[in-house]
Amino acid sequence: MKVLKIDHLGIAVKSIDEGKKFWTDVLGLEFEGSETVESQKVTTAFFPVGESEVELLESTAPDGPIAKYLEKKGEGIQHVAFRVENIEAALSELKEKGVRLIDEKPRVGAGGAKIAFLHPKATHGVLVELCEK
Repeated sequence: MKVLKIDHLGIAVKSIDEGKKFWTDVLGLEFEGSETVESQKVTTAFFPVGESEVELLESTAPDGPIAKYLEKKGEGIQHVAFRVENIEAALSELKEKGVRLIDEKPRVGAGGAKIAFLHPKATHGVLVELCEK
């Protein structure tokens, strides 16, 4: 498996409009735009930082994964995403190594990226996303 870089940090927020004030007004980051991913019940907003991005995540449904996260832990870092060269090969290698996966096959995420999540119980409590663009 070849990890190319940290692609983005996913930050759960109650409101993208409220959350983006810090990232744009205080830190001066450029708001790249938002996208709703219906299948994941989430709206995302991206703020480029060098070769990586900050991704704000707002739930679009009370039963969505971000709503559940906010209920349990409140606003904050929800996941770290690593860009990989070949996500299918990465998942196969991780499965062979006995790593617990949430997604055994990639699904489509924001921007059309192929994404898959590793279970936090396999990563010392960190939700890890792999992505290929």
